[in-house]
Amino acid sequence: MNWLRSAFQDELDGVTATLVELSSIVSQAIDKATHALLTANLAEAEEVIAADDRVDNLQHDLDARIIDIIARQQPVASDLRALVTALRMSADLERMGDMAHHVAKITRLRHPGAAVPSELLLTIEEMGKVAKLISEKAGLVINSRDIDKALELERDDDEMDKLHRKLFTTLLDDKWAHGTESAIDITLIGRYYERFADHAVSVARRVYFLVTGKYSNQ
Repeated sequence: MNWLRSAFQDELDGVTATLVELSSIVSQAIDKATHALLTANLAEAEEVIAADDRVDNLQHDLDARIIDIIARQQPVASDLRALVTALRMSADLERMGDMAHHVAKITRLRHPGAAVPSELLLTIEEMGKVAKLISEKAGLVINSRDIDKALELERDDDEMDKLHRKLFTTLLDDKWAHGTESAIDITLIGRYYERFADHAVSVARRVYFLVTGKYSNQ
């Protein structure tokens, strides 16, 4: 029986490893998408757009593996909770990949022009840095199941919310001189970064629940 338990644990570890891999891929994607957006780099944007298929395929394969493990092993208690939580985390990570993909598509849409007005470059750059930090930390939380780090990630999201509000302050200023089309682009971009961070926070909350059996009240 010990070898059966060992084999099952190997499968659970494989699920965790794939989740960590997904978090690394989406972190790289948002970083590259941000750079492409700020520099109007079409080639880089196309790389992010094309790479989204890899995220989708990994998520679909992982979900199939998890369902297969549940069907074969019929786990109970904490093992079942871990597998169900992993299904939900894989969906969050896939959506994070989608957000990076959307940012890159705006770069492509406005090429050869720049989608971000000069006065907002620093704000968008900071949003990209926060998004990368949050996604990297999500990977650490998945791997370590460190609930203190999970709670810390929720606090990191406050910085993204501040930057998002800062975008709207600029958009609503009477001095805005870039027209409706640019305002729509910036509104969407801000939303994509905010949602990217929200999904990372969702991952952290799921890890917190997995470890404690309770939902974070932060």
